[in-house]
Amino acid sequence: MMHHISIRTAEIMKAIAFYELLGFTVKERFTTGYTLACWLEGLGGRIELIQIPEPSPPADAFGDEHYVGYYHISFELSNYTNDLASWLNQLQSNFQEANQKNPQQIQPLKVLLPPQQQMIGDGIYEVAFIADSDGLPLELTRKIKIKKSNPNS
Repeated sequence: MMHHISIRTAEIMKAIAFYELLGFTVKERFTTGYTLACWLEGLGGRIELIQIPEPSPPADAFGDEHYVGYYHISFELSNYTNDLASWLNQLQSNFQEANQKNPQQIQPLKVLLPPQQQMIGDGIYEVAFIADSDGLPLELTRKIKIKKSNPNS
């Protein structure tokens, strides 16, 4: 069982606001040596955010086909929605509303790849990608069905 995913962020308050809109809740705030950090829980997972003083821009893991390293975090949303496109549209509306109220803290949601169907292993999924507050790619998936094997083959 995975314990958590740790994300280094340029601005922890913006990152917290982003992940709260995504459905996470701050469980604990703390410092780690020289910087601010927190635990968030939601969408069946746990994230640790760590603010990095004087951050460098992140690599373009989504756009650079030659990038090597951690690519993205994926959230399985089958227990949260029956339609990924509708869920994503509502999420975009929530971000737009939050941006209008607090444009310094929340930016409109950036969709890197709109929902589409993909065959992954023996399943058919709806898959979309969004960018977090630092531009890091996040995958959203929803299992549609499992491909049935043909008993006559």
